[in-house]
Amino acid sequence: MKKTTKIILAVCLAVLLAIGIGGFIYISDYYHADDTAIQAMVDYPDDSFRIERDGNVSWFVPENATIGLIFYPGGKVEHTAYAPLMRACAEKGILCALVQMPGNLAVLNANAADGLQQKHPEITDWYIAGHSLGGAMAAGYAATHFEDYNGLILLAAYSTKDLTKTPLRVLSVYGTEDGVMNRETYEKNRANLPADTTEIVLKGGCHAQFGSYGQQDGDGIPTISGEEQIRQTVDAISAFVGQ
Repeated sequence: MKKTTKIILAVCLAVLLAIGIGGFIYISDYYHADDTAIQAMVDYPDDSFRIERDGNVSWFVPENATIGLIFYPGGKVEHTAYAPLMRACAEKGILCALVQMPGNLAVLNANAADGLQQKHPEITDWYIAGHSLGGAMAAGYAATHFEDYNGLILLAAYSTKDLTKTPLRVLSVYGTEDGVMNRETYEKNRANLPADTTEIVLKGGCHAQFGSYGQQDGDGIPTISGEEQIRQTVDAISAFVGQ
């Protein structure tokens, strides 16, 4: 019996070790912010906003902002890859909270938005947004915190939670060349969104160009630049939030 117990314990330890190593390798393999994104994280003297870092959140804070946006990054993407998108939103007068997720996976901290609104009580209208997996997690959070938000913004993402009985306004944006987002699953989950959801399809846009982290495995070939995709996306967001 003692020998059998030792064998069982050894097997269990080996399995746990393999899981730990596999998990570490999986989390360590992620898309890094490119040079454009790194430069977008710099606080320049002539900016119309300031960048503040507070724990796991980078704030892009325009003067006299009344609209706020909390953003969940895509899965296995370095959060700073979305700095160009946040910077462009801030230039439109939208205060943005870019959240760093543990292991670059929003699923590991779906409640990351908790307490962020209290950091800026001057903001009267709040939106929550996310890209890909981050969008799905933001939608799930919005489903149970809808009273705290004016709307939800999905970038190449869909909601697996029913939002039709909430007062949330929803904006959904994706590119025609997106090769990562499953279109069948997107269409299947469309019923979870309010009937008046605003859908914007970016001609020539792909999955990865909502951020700045290079080409993503399985993605399509874009026919517009990353700068143009971000410009069109921010225009859609600005119109949606009324800024």
